[in-house]
Amino acid sequence: MPVPTPLSTMSAPRFYCPPPLPLGTNCELPPEAAHHASRVLRLRAGDAVQIFDGLGNALDAAIDSIQGKHVVLDNLQAAPARAESGLQIVLAQAMCTSEKMDWVVQKATELGAAEIAPVQTQRSVAKLTGPRAEKRAEHWRNVAVSACEQCGRNTLPQLHQPQELGTWLNEMRHAPGSKFILLPGGAGNLQSQPKPQSRVTLLIGPEGGFTADETNVAQQAGFVPVLLGPRVLRTETAAIAGIAVLQTLWGDFN
Repeated sequence: MPVPTPLSTMSAPRFYCPPPLPLGTNCELPPEAAHHASRVLRLRAGDAVQIFDGLGNALDAAIDSIQGKHVVLDNLQAAPARAESGLQIVLAQAMCTSEKMDWVVQKATELGAAEIAPVQTQRSVAKLTGPRAEKRAEHWRNVAVSACEQCGRNTLPQLHQPQELGTWLNEMRHAPGSKFILLPGGAGNLQSQPKPQSRVTLLIGPEGGFTADETNVAQQAGFVPVLLGPRVLRTETAAIAGIAVLQTLWGDFN
């Protein structure tokens, strides 16, 4: 059997494999992961890799053989999980253009968001329903998978299908944890708010901002208006900056 290349766990290439993960036996990478390993990364027999199932489990392994489209792993051993945040962050992002939404999903995943809920507002540029919404949600999941492979997370964030803001807010009325809505005229900053117990939901508006009615409904659902400094941020900037602030104040950035 090839001797694994001496790479650290964090530097070894990581690949998503649907559950359940095998243990103590050979396994074959899924076709897409195999293609990336052999054709893109040009890995060879003996190279160290890591596989994860998106549910929090990961295995260190070594490449046993590469034959065409087939990449077989061997020497599978349980790997410790250490990249998940103790603060459960739910990002509710108003729908924006496809490129910006991809960027938000990617960076929110890297920053440790536990859930991402796309919401459709009155001023949202993109509107998705039915099969288009399902297809886009699957695309976002793939974006999140790639982000997890890169950043070391073993748990995929829960990605919801797009919902109308009003419907989502109605569901959130009795949701646990702290709830914040980012508004240019927010009453205060996040630092002045009480520390969340475990779960915090952050609602980000569209490029044109929330309407007055949407803001009122959100506040009635328990969302506290906050701001991020004196400048008006783009929607995709606000989402990532907001998560970073939450992680700095109460999560694993401190």
